[in-house]
Amino acid sequence: MRRQRRKPLTLIMTRGGASKTLDDGPERRCIVTGETQPKSGLIRFVVGPTHEVVPDILGKLPGRGMYVASTRDALDRARKGQFSRSAKAPVTVPDGLTDEVERQLVRRTLDLIAMARKAGLAVCGFEKVKGWLAGGARVRVLLQAGDGSERGKAKLWTPEGARYYSCLTAAELGLAFGRQSVIHGALATGGLSDRVVEEAARLRGLREIDDGNMAVGKDT
Repeated sequence: MRRQRRKPLTLIMTRGGASKTLDDGPERRCIVTGETQPKSGLIRFVVGPTHEVVPDILGKLPGRGMYVASTRDALDRARKGQFSRSAKAPVTVPDGLTDEVERQLVRRTLDLIAMARKAGLAVCGFEKVKGWLAGGARVRVLLQAGDGSERGKAKLWTPEGARYYSCLTAAELGLAFGRQSVIHGALATGGLSDRVVEEAARLRGLREIDDGNMAVGKDT
């Protein structure tokens, strides 16, 4: 039987300059920027029974969804009338909504990392992470605490095709790994790691952290 050739991915550029592919899943339009992008990179909100705007991090609450880019600027702008315009009705935006979204994203990301750890798909500690990287393990995500020593973090590298995130603190990573604090962590390839990538990317945007300077490939 002749094997079917996979179709090449088609790259598309958003108005903000970010690239995406047709395999990125369902798309939605941000009510603030007007840009259309994969739903997984946006924050969904719904209007509750008391006409209050409610964040829906898991994307499962009933009601018409309103999507906002995962940046603090976009969320702050949405609070100034965009939610009401999108809902086509007066709504109440609770104080501290942006901080609540951040709190929920942190909790969701940590829960997924903890699940990966329990499934044997995650390790922490400098030597264990370095061993995975040097030993050819299929690392999907390299995690390093944003408040960790830059000297220590520079000794590790992001494998080709993997993702790097420093949007969590040492104390937060510690919660995911069942320790007081963790500076270095790694996740193996798998479905759980892909979900961590989605949530960590949203959290990174909200915390306005630029991980672009982290080198790809082993340092020499």
